[in-house]
Amino acid sequence: MSDHRSSDHGEPAGQSDAASLKTGTDPLELIEQCLASFPEDDPRQKLLYKLRHAVLLSQAAYQQRELEFKKVSEVVAKLTAPANRIGTLLGLPGEGFARIVVGGAEYYTNVDPRVPESDLKIGTQILVNEAYAVIKTLGYDRNGPILKLTEAMPDGRLRFEQDMGRQSLILQRSTDLIGVDLTAGDEIRIDPSHHVAIEKLGDRKSSRHALDETPTVTWQQIGGQKEAIAAIRKAIEYPLLHAQTFERFKFAQPKGFLLYGPPGCGKTLIGQAAAGSLSKLVSESNHEQSSGADKRLPVTSGTFLHVKGPEILNMWLGESERMVRDLFEEARARRKSGALPFIFIDEAESILGTRRAMRSFNISNTLVPMFCSEMDGIESLRDVVIILASNRPDLIDPAVLRPGRIDRKIKVSRPDKDAAAQILKVYLTEDLPLDSVLVEERGGEHAYAVASLVEDVVESIFQRTADNRLLSIRLRSGQSKVLYRGDLVSGAILASIVQRAKEKAIDRTIQTGQPVGLLARDLLDSVSEEFREGEMLPPDDAAEEWLKLLDHHPEQVVGVSSFRHGRQTQERLVNQII
Repeated sequence: MSDHRSSDHGEPAGQSDAASLKTGTDPLELIEQCLASFPEDDPRQKLLYKLRHAVLLSQAAYQQRELEFKKVSEVVAKLTAPANRIGTLLGLPGEGFARIVVGGAEYYTNVDPRVPESDLKIGTQILVNEAYAVIKTLGYDRNGPILKLTEAMPDGRLRFEQDMGRQSLILQRSTDLIGVDLTAGDEIRIDPSHHVAIEKLGDRKSSRHALDETPTVTWQQIGGQKEAIAAIRKAIEYPLLHAQTFERFKFAQPKGFLLYGPPGCGKTLIGQAAAGSLSKLVSESNHEQSSGADKRLPVTSGTFLHVKGPEILNMWLGESERMVRDLFEEARARRKSGALPFIFIDEAESILGTRRAMRSFNISNTLVPMFCSEMDGIESLRDVVIILASNRPDLIDPAVLRPGRIDRKIKVSRPDKDAAAQILKVYLTEDLPLDSVLVEERGGEHAYAVASLVEDVVESIFQRTADNRLLSIRLRSGQSKVLYRGDLVSGAILASIVQRAKEKAIDRTIQTGQPVGLLARDLLDSVSEEFREGEMLPPDDAAEEWLKLLDHHPEQVVGVSSFRHGRQTQERLVNQII
């Protein structure tokens, strides 16, 4: 019984009487002393055990209430405490001090020593207590106005011009902007208090025109156009790859090129191939010593800025001009980084059209001068290569096309029979599946069968037969001139013919469930379908413009009619302004 009481009470056996009679203030200690003083067979011990258990439960409940009360008190204290204000750090005038702005008012205040010094960056948001002491940093605000930089001042400050009627701003740089190269026109995000420039943003309008990599189109992928390709290669590659030779003759290197001609004849492909070929050649020349002594242009890569003319047009006054300016700034920036930028403007007549009288607003009246002034700031092809492409060069302002700006005008003509065959060979490759019967009929050789198919298609297009007649043009002299399919063929039409033939072969494969190949009939039927769908006559008042687009000058043309389904009598009159 003594051992049981000892383990029950947590007291050692044989405790002395003096220790058992020790007086304490804790109820449990008093109960323990009573239990120790009573004999083991005393019936009052049961009551004391029950009392001790009740006291233990009461103390446990009390401790739980104290813990819950403490938590509630902490929550109440947080909810009733005054809010900490948020400000912006403007500077660190001394150790332990900061210059801040809170709610539009500036303060010279203390900094909590527990705040890491590395976190105290100019422009970051800071937390201040009731005494306006900095107690915590919150990092840069992710929101704020975006302004166009006007000038990066020599002392590091930045100047911003705002809309008319609003004051200009001069702001200091954030810690992360110190040492960053900033130029006029950059988009900068500032803090909402308009005190600090926070970060430089990428120009999404100009960068969207830039391809991540230089085009991989090669000259071998362009069928025909030998004269145009030779002209542009000589004009672009020679001055850059043989700079000293041209310098010895004091040759003024050209700045820009115009590729013009009817639609679908490869102007865009030639521009891409020029960029890809030149960038590759010049980059290779930096790592190899040539046999001559020519000094090569230091270029590490190429950048192709492809702009479609209508993309620049914007309804807001001055926005189109800004986009042109930003485009050239993007090109110059990429040139400084070691890349040779190519600005390729497709449909150039849409933004560089002839200027008109100022009696009515015309976007060309402001876009053309802006483009010309930007081109005048380019010394030569050592800076930027400018290539314009247009179906209607007669609509481009003469100030753009004059020597000194666009120095070379290269015509991309419609393909003749030989050029058409070369284009078809690009799309009708030797690895295309042909029908086995066709291969046997053409001598049993796959390559020979493909070559004979190309000849069949070319002959079908360029035959001067009644079925191949498309248009009849009536001249002022009373004579009529007939235009055949071969007169209006283009690289895009030839590519579409091959595409249609492939669709027919794919459809037969799906319908029969057996792999089949191309047939000669697929290509010949595709020729008829392609030209039949393209036989559309313009309205009477647009016939003259339409003929120019087809690369036929309408000076002596008074009427246009079609041979389709007996429509030759439905002649369209050319606008009588000749």
